Amino acid sequence: MMDRMQRLLFQVLTEPQRGGESLLGTIKIAVLPIAKVFTMCFLGFLMASKYVNILPANGRKLLNGLVFSLLLPCLIFSQLGQAITFQKMIEWWFIPFNVVLATISGSLIGLIVASIIRPPYPYFKFTIIQIGIGNIGNVPLVLIAALCRDKSNPFGDFNKCSQDGNAYISFGQWVGAIVLYTYVFHMLAPPPGGTFDVEDGNLPVKNPTRNSFNALAKDNSPEQLPLLAEEAIPAHSSVTKKEKVKAFLKYIYEKLKLKQILQPPIIASILAMLIGCVPFLKKLVFTSDAPLYFFTDSCMILGEAMIPCILLALGGNLVDGPGSSKLGARTTAAIIFGRLLLVPPTGLGIVMLADKLGFLPPDDKMFRFVLLLQHTMPTSVLSGAVASLRGCGREAAAVLFWVHIFAVFSMAGWIILYLNILF
Repeated sequence: MMDRMQRLLFQVLTEPQRGGESLLGTIKIAVLPIAKVFTMCFLGFLMASKYVNILPANGRKLLNGLVFSLLLPCLIFSQLGQAITFQKMIEWWFIPFNVVLATISGSLIGLIVASIIRPPYPYFKFTIIQIGIGNIGNVPLVLIAALCRDKSNPFGDFNKCSQDGNAYISFGQWVGAIVLYTYVFHMLAPPPGGTFDVEDGNLPVKNPTRNSFNALAKDNSPEQLPLLAEEAIPAHSSVTKKEKVKAFLKYIYEKLKLKQILQPPIIASILAMLIGCVPFLKKLVFTSDAPLYFFTDSCMILGEAMIPCILLALGGNLVDGPGSSKLGARTTAAIIFGRLLLVPPTGLGIVMLADKLGFLPPDDKMFRFVLLLQHTMPTSVLSGAVASLRGCGREAAAVLFWVHIFAVFSMAGWIILYLNILF
């Protein structure tokens, strides 16, 4: 009986499935990229540990800045620019739309989970965001690179696999940035009358100029004016039309948070799309014998350094552990469960429905795989940066630590499922 069960198990593991790959081969293809990511993160952790201390906190901060400001924009510009055309932009419309759908569905799941577990009062919206906002940029780029390097990967040639995958991921990042610095920034604001109990919590950040004008509109008494406010413009002073337009544009710029949205990776995405969609410019910049190709080639060389650098920095950031958090084990476990186990099946349903409705390019497996990854990733690292700005950085760091630890196992499982569905 035991021999028969062993033979049956061996047959299931080694018998070719759809796409000609055995279950054991599919597991290998899915697990190897995760193992590579884990290995590089562990090396970063080791370099940042007190026993080695080659990558201290200041070094990690500089490395993160280098990745975000130079290496990642170079990778996006070179990969997206070579792949994008105006026709492809029209065909790829569902990628940014999928980012919005992932945010909505993830936030709804976060709302349900938060309503059930009832986290500490100031962290209700925080819980929704930690479940609803996934990493649609750095981690997917790393996974695609690791997956495409494997000669047995089902997506074919390494160059086409990596170029298409990176282009699809980069094309959705600009929407993710808008979501992050508008919706997430608003949701992570401390509740009315509440506080996240951070240092300098009694020193609210104000805009002296705007507050001065608001105060003047309400009451001209000195008691109503804030300290250190800028001098108000006298009523009789002449203000030119040019100055009024300038003031209005500055107000719109601050109100829309364009400074936060127009980050280096987003600028690189916009430039790549603009140049890639104009045939003359694309030929001038992205063709191998073009006069400006040296710039693109330089970006490609720098972009290749992004993957190892960001993984070393991510592993190094885990050296401090979860730190002190007021969320509690119950809320933290619920966030991990919601983000890694409840959000992905919802995303799978969205992508399969879109495929049946004909919204996706036919026979493009990588396109579908990237859409699925957008629903499967751990909590966004950049949402942790926004949380720090809003005063709940310690809690965000604790969540990011545990979510990324458990994501190593959950992502392997979901990738196995996705590959079996796609192939």
